[in-house]
Amino acid sequence: MRLIRSDSEVKTMEESCPVVAMPVLSAIDKDMPCSMKCLSEDANELHNGLAVIREKRSVFLTDCAPLWGCSSVCGERPEMEDAYVAVPRFFDVPIWMLTQDCSIDGVDDLSKFRVPAHFFGVYDGHGGAQVASYCRDRIHVALTEQLNEVQKACPREKINFDLRKEWEQVFIDCFKKVDEETEQIVPETVGSTAVVAVVSSSHIIVANCGDSRAVLSRGKQAIPLSVDHKPEREKEFARIEAEGGKVIWWNGYRVLGVLAMSRSIGDRYLKPWIIPVPETTILPRAKDDDCLVLASDGLWDVISNQEACDLARRKIMMWHKKNGTLESSENFESDCDRAAQYAADSLSRFALHKGSKDNITVLVVDLKSKWKFKSKS
Repeated sequence: MRLIRSDSEVKTMEESCPVVAMPVLSAIDKDMPCSMKCLSEDANELHNGLAVIREKRSVFLTDCAPLWGCSSVCGERPEMEDAYVAVPRFFDVPIWMLTQDCSIDGVDDLSKFRVPAHFFGVYDGHGGAQVASYCRDRIHVALTEQLNEVQKACPREKINFDLRKEWEQVFIDCFKKVDEETEQIVPETVGSTAVVAVVSSSHIIVANCGDSRAVLSRGKQAIPLSVDHKPEREKEFARIEAEGGKVIWWNGYRVLGVLAMSRSIGDRYLKPWIIPVPETTILPRAKDDDCLVLASDGLWDVISNQEACDLARRKIMMWHKKNGTLESSENFESDCDRAAQYAADSLSRFALHKGSKDNITVLVVDLKSKWKFKSKS
């Protein structure tokens, strides 16, 4: 398991994020592409005959990590305050945490069955890079700590397990924990956004705090998986005013005329109006998922969701058409993928061309194992 950080350091996760031993779940159709193997409604017996999944939908199972690439450029800013991280196989999630109300015959302890999950995060700092850097190093570790707390409960005690509420609370506890930790180590005027994605073979789970953004390209359609936390949002405006704060127009809507977002990690001098509480989106994976784009507002200020998805998808396809398509499993140990990297670089260059003056960080996650395209011959 490798952790890839925006400062180009590579660290093993064995100490801070131990791997939990698990039975390997494999698909029964070995001819299917790696990221698209599934247990279908009509053929839902696990290959080893241990159990049968009774839930009325497909469950994707794969041991492969998704391919990814990232571009992070300073732009016209004097300092780089963005950070990013990619942690393949950061946690092995109990299958009952991903398949609500799923029962498996013949298995007394469902917690033994797990699927690998992969972590991706983009952090846009302001007032300095300290909080963004701390989030880069800490949030995925804090998330494993919270997930370990949840999984200590026996699945039998989770008969009324609410998938959405449970994950929402996990991320809220995680972000609040990291926010509290920053109080002791960074100045009160420094803060950061945080948009993170947990990608498994069955779900994409996104948590967002601030105005960085996650967008999914599915079947050529851009699907936003987060909503920017801006002070002018009706509920955010009401919350800030109820706490005695003010939203003031100063080259845009700002909390007390200072910060152009309503939620962040850090920024102690603007509490209680600025809060570290993320909003969470849980989306089941689909076969027509193309790629996931996580980026700071240096991209989104000048490029629409659809433009970003179209360009990322097109650049990945162009790279594969020129160089050939590789299976995800062949690149499992690599730090990043050249096709996804090409897409991320193209997005950051396009943002600069469109006039972005901010730091720009773009992380592209390739959700396909093979890209299909028409041959000219």
